Amino acid sequence: MKAVAVFPASREVKSIAVPEPLLATPTDVRLRILDVGICGTDKELCAFKYGTPPAGSDHLVIGHESLGEVVEVGSAVTRVDVGDLVVPMVRRPCPRADCRACAAGRQDFCFTGEYTERGIKERHGFMTEWVVDDQRYMNVVPRALRDVGVLVEPLTIAEKALAQVRLVQQRLPWTASASDSAAGTGHRAVVLGAGPVGLLGAMALVAAGFATFVYSRGGDAGPRARIVREIGATFVAAESTTVAALPQVVGAIDVVYEATGASKLAFDVLPLLGTNGIFVFTGVPGRRAPVAVDTDLLMRNLVLKNQIVLGSVNASRADFEAAIRDLGLFQSRWPRALAALVTGRFPIDAYAEALLRAPADAIKSVVAVS
Repeated sequence: MKAVAVFPASREVKSIAVPEPLLATPTDVRLRILDVGICGTDKELCAFKYGTPPAGSDHLVIGHESLGEVVEVGSAVTRVDVGDLVVPMVRRPCPRADCRACAAGRQDFCFTGEYTERGIKERHGFMTEWVVDDQRYMNVVPRALRDVGVLVEPLTIAEKALAQVRLVQQRLPWTASASDSAAGTGHRAVVLGAGPVGLLGAMALVAAGFATFVYSRGGDAGPRARIVREIGATFVAAESTTVAALPQVVGAIDVVYEATGASKLAFDVLPLLGTNGIFVFTGVPGRRAPVAVDTDLLMRNLVLKNQIVLGSVNASRADFEAAIRDLGLFQSRWPRALAALVTGRFPIDAYAEALLRAPADAIKSVVAVS
């Protein structure tokens, strides 16, 4: 079968033929891969900035944002049925018995760093025609979400971040976003970046009741700005509004959801965070020149304004389930905006167009495997 892989030693990205996987345990599930989304991680893997093949392999099959269809199940499988659409989880637990997070099925909080990740770290990914995996990593997606189901995995980033925000805000008993009856009412959130993670995060924040502002390049008339306005958020163009001017546009900033991986932008915005505010980092910056930071100001704000800064990566089963639920909500509320996130579909033979030569204005490119 076809697969797309990176070869770190020779610095090659190419299509290869690999054996079709077979069920090996009673809880195995065989998937026909339908769609694989392309994100910044995949592009960095193709630039050989990181990525670790499985032990004994000279290559790593990439792809971690996926949607598949169940075509065969083992004798002990109970979570899924043949014909189900599913999104598999990415991270797998570490082997250490003393890692309480992995033992509890929360490998997104792994203590040891010895976890593996499909398509990223020591496990082959999903950019191939067939995949076999254990049922415990399967998340069933309604058939109505077939065309956008590949967005589940990137949405889990926002879902996990929002779950952490809700937990943090519970320390303030008067905070509306800690209440099921008025989630987020009266709160203001700034999203940094209008890529797929930023736009999906903006949708999640709007759905949770936050007055949401998306700060990004792209201009007020661009497709990203149109999506932002269609979901009821406010687009703030970086070309015409400086970072320093954000508080005049937004007001008091209660939550910042960073979705760019641009550390200078993030640390320029951090001093603007309001009292009792929460700053969520989700991006992983590359290695660039050092950035000057006013550490005294940041420390004073954190202490005197009771602020919290947190990082969020990967996701739990609960986050996948929340993403599937919210994707259905987004589709019912903003069908055009949600569909507009997928700006290109490429057959697997055209993987290079999606991975290496996607248009500059592309939002989410998808490899349509089947």
